[in-house]
Amino acid sequence: MATAMALRAHGLWGRLSPRVVLGRAPCRAHGLIQTDDERLSRTFVSMLQREAGGRPLLEGCSAHGFTMAGARLVGPCMLLPATLLTWNVGSHRDITSESLLLFRLLMPRIQILVLGTGDRMELVDPAVLREMRQQGIAVEVQDTLNACATFNFLVSENRLVAAGLIPPPSVGRTLPFTLPSPARLPDRAAAGAGEGAPQ
Repeated sequence: MATAMALRAHGLWGRLSPRVVLGRAPCRAHGLIQTDDERLSRTFVSMLQREAGGRPLLEGCSAHGFTMAGARLVGPCMLLPATLLTWNVGSHRDITSESLLLFRLLMPRIQILVLGTGDRMELVDPAVLREMRQQGIAVEVQDTLNACATFNFLVSENRLVAAGLIPPPSVGRTLPFTLPSPARLPDRAAAGAGEGAPQ
């Protein structure tokens, strides 16, 4: 206090830096003023991990199984974020809390589980669906062909999605049904929006 009064008496108050007046460096939490070297310095970013190139999409579906990334998966399968596994279910009646246990144990936790129940959408036990919702996992039950398309769409949006798929018995016994991947979908603008399409 005496120092401040002496500086005012000699007309030096305001001409000296705060360091001289206070005897210590100023606290930045109070003023939050950018210094010149902070405004002129460059920012650097260090990448800890490169982003993955993308997950493979389902390419086909038949009565015997599925095609993904050129590999054929025979029978019901579980498509997890980093793994493809066979799934020990025969029909929608076999989808129980125990058969969905692996989906609940995944870390990081999946956001959406897509279940394909065969040729048509079948009802899954509501208690099983409720248990999945309580774990924070949304469940989408569809016929298998629509479930494959939904899975591909969600993967292309980089969502944390998994699928449990039962092959539909009525789809192409010899050649797999090829699903349109997002890269192969026709552009409506380039095609003139089609004839008879609403404008």
